[in-house]
Amino acid sequence: MKIDDWLLEILACPACKARLRAETEAEELACTGCGLIYPVRDDIPVLLVDEARKP
Repeated sequence: MKIDDWLLEILACPACKARLRAETEAEELACTGCGLIYPVRDDIPVLLVDEARKP
């Protein structure tokens, strides 16, 4: 999975509004603020707090 840099610049964590970073080992986006980890399914980020996991 490769998320374009321009998309990462506009995505934000729905819980704390911090930036997200792509986890290269897994299909996930990690929040740089609160640390929640959001899944990416079929190349679509699932930015739902209920779907996120804690590190």
